Amino acid sequence: MDMTSDIAIADQMLGAVAAWREMAAVVGDDVGDCPVRSVLDKVGDKWSMLLVMTLSGGPLRFNEIKRRVPDISQKMLTQTLRDLQRDGLVSRQVFPTVPPAVEYRLTKLGESVLGPFGALVSWANQNHGAIFAARAEFEGKTAA
Repeated sequence: MDMTSDIAIADQMLGAVAAWREMAAVVGDDVGDCPVRSVLDKVGDKWSMLLVMTLSGGPLRFNEIKRRVPDISQKMLTQTLRDLQRDGLVSRQVFPTVPPAVEYRLTKLGESVLGPFGALVSWANQNHGAIFAARAEFEGKTAA
């Protein structure tokens, strides 16, 4: 991706945030019923983004996903994959083998979120040092 397209994407994202703020101002900042909020709550949970990024390399079977994300419980992995499937970000294919093989892959909708996720990952890579320093400073002030 070149600098021009990076700037265009950043402008598009800032425009979306500005539009959301305008909508919030119209309803008096009561965004409890905002449809965007339910989407952001889901993709911003502890596991969804990580699983989408894990599947970005191509389809994987359940146990391979579990190996790549070892700190997720089997129950939480199953639930999160099911939720991502319900939201249309992940598809599940069962192969007629004995035992049955199940494969998960990103849908077109799931692939479409990789750009924004990639921007967030890039931002986190650039700023994690400053965030860790701010945390340490805050914890030092609150401990005193």
